[in-house]
Amino acid sequence: MAEKDSIVLTFDVDSDDFTRAGEASSRLKRTLKQMGLPPDIIRRISIVMYEGEINMVIHAHGGKITVTVDDDAVTMVLADVGPGIPDVEKAMQAGWSTASEAVRQQGFGAGMGLPNMKKNADTLEIDTVVGVGTTVTAVVRL
Repeated sequence: MAEKDSIVLTFDVDSDDFTRAGEASSRLKRTLKQMGLPPDIIRRISIVMYEGEINMVIHAHGGKITVTVDDDAVTMVLADVGPGIPDVEKAMQAGWSTASEAVRQQGFGAGMGLPNMKKNADTLEIDTVVGVGTTVTAVVRL
C-alpha cells in the first residue's frame, strides 16, 4: 500500500443475532478488496474477523470491533462485556467449546473459533477477566 493515513472501521456486534452474524466480516472483506489488498491476506483477515465476530454473538453478549488498516498491518480489536474466558488454554484447543446445544444445532459452536483466529493471525492476544469481558487483538501483517 502507498503511504497514507490509517483507516479505522468500527462494527457493533449484537448478542445472539445469528441472522446478522458475519455482516461485519463481510463488510470488512468488501472494503479490503476495494483497497486492493492481496487475496491471500484478505482471506486470512476475513477468517480472523468472522471467527471473532461469531464468538461475540455466541458467547459474549455482543460487543464492538475496531479494525485499523495501515501500511504494515490490519489490526482487529474485538472487545466485549461478556462472561470472560475462564480457561484460555482450554479455549484454544480445537474442538473445545462452551456453546449451548441450541447454538450447535444452528451449525455454530464447534470449538474452532479461537484456534482458527490464531492460525490465520500473525499475532493474537487475549485479555480476559471472568465476569467482566474479553478483548482479543489480532494482527495480520501486510
